[in-house]
Amino acid sequence: MPAQVRPAAIEARDWGWRHAGRKAFAVRNLDLSVAPGERVLLLGSSGAGKSTLLHALAGVLPDDTGYAEGSLLVDGKPPQHNRGGSGLVLQDPESQVILARVGDDIAFGLENLCVPPDQIWPRVDAARHAVGLDVRRDHPTALLSGGQKQRLALAGVIAMRPGLIVLDEPTANLDPAGVTEVRDAVIRVADATGATLIVVEHRVAVWAAAVDRVAVLGAGGGLIADGSPDVLHEPALRQELSGAGVWLPGVAPGIPQARARQRSRPTSATGRAAEAVLLEASGLSVSRSKRGMPAASGIDVTISQARALGIVGVNGSGKSTLALTLAGLIPARSGSLRASAALARGVAENPIRWTSKQLVTRCGTVFQEPEHQFLTSRVFDELAYGPRRIELPEVEVRARVDGLLDRLRLSRLAEANPFTLSGGEKRRLSVATMLATRPQVLILDEPTFGQDANTWAQLVELMAEQLNAGTSVVAVTHDEPFLDALADERLRLGAAFSESAAAHR
Repeated sequence: MPAQVRPAAIEARDWGWRHAGRKAFAVRNLDLSVAPGERVLLLGSSGAGKSTLLHALAGVLPDDTGYAEGSLLVDGKPPQHNRGGSGLVLQDPESQVILARVGDDIAFGLENLCVPPDQIWPRVDAARHAVGLDVRRDHPTALLSGGQKQRLALAGVIAMRPGLIVLDEPTANLDPAGVTEVRDAVIRVADATGATLIVVEHRVAVWAAAVDRVAVLGAGGGLIADGSPDVLHEPALRQELSGAGVWLPGVAPGIPQARARQRSRPTSATGRAAEAVLLEASGLSVSRSKRGMPAASGIDVTISQARALGIVGVNGSGKSTLALTLAGLIPARSGSLRASAALARGVAENPIRWTSKQLVTRCGTVFQEPEHQFLTSRVFDELAYGPRRIELPEVEVRARVDGLLDRLRLSRLAEANPFTLSGGEKRRLSVATMLATRPQVLILDEPTFGQDANTWAQLVELMAEQLNAGTSVVAVTHDEPFLDALADERLRLGAAFSESAAAHR
């Protein structure tokens, strides 16, 4: 178990930060004191500035990337002078992968801190096992799933034994067992080292019992709540917290009524609604490389019009690889994948042979990492890119873009650079870019990542409307409420069966 460290103290006084090129502050008027060794769950609506604050605490907000006001100190000095004293796990774990092999990646921080060589590998292995990253040291980082990369990033932080651990949605892409495992690993490390812990997580039930304190950032600046986890149950505050999108314990999100009514329509003699088949896979084996074991194999699945399929399973079971294969973005290792005439509309029946222009109106794909699909330097242009690619009139392009900006609470960010958005805002933008071309099949990888309760409900309602209008939805997700709200069927990888969504309700 890690040795004791010097826990950090945090002091913010009227602190604020405005990103370069933005008129509005990401965070403002923040007064916050955190005692050494304290564990704080930081909440707030999507875009309230939680990630910005964590980046500032970790010392990775350079002065030339924005404008600061007030003061923010870690152990009495500016955070950027606290080298090695803070460990940050970013919202996007992909951006923290540095080296080609797992062991080397975890060791990277230790080497930069000049840890003696004979101590590095024991600390690497201890951190790897603590977070449940059950792969060899020489396992390629490029072959890790999104959830495994999240564990890798956390292992790198734990190995350094910092006095301040700041985690941005550390369990968002993990399977249910992994959520508990990683949370418990973090708490064990905090117990053993005494480190100060700041966690941003929208799903509060995971962390509420493991922290000393809950602080809620207001969208307009400052804190709207600060106290023990019991603050989440105070009747006088619950309405305000709910309005800010906080996921309150014991409050379950509802199923959109439009979708509930649609599900109750009559079915055929086989027990299924008689929608047209759009995509059909048989004996499919999927992989991101031409060598080695496939990520998943023996997959039989049918995607039908106006139906939602949830792809579920543990991290590393091949869910994202299957989604990219169904979307025509990577070739299948073996087996068959065929589009029906209703989807192909005169082009090849195998989606891998479609051009990008043919893809955008047939299959729209939302990647697990939103940044991987951004192509421009302005949110408006990002949304307009697809419609312009299929040569829609500019008046129609603007109508679609403006409608999506308004619907997904992105209007105020129309001129912003997509890469400067919060994680939740990036996710909503990535979904909107695919909706802009109105594809027949929408394939989503972790579509609700980074969403507060309000933006989550808006995304679910929007997906329900797409389904009711005839679009097919395929979602790779660990979000059970999302599946409960929308999924007609579930395909579980790592097991040789698919399940009716009705069995989960």
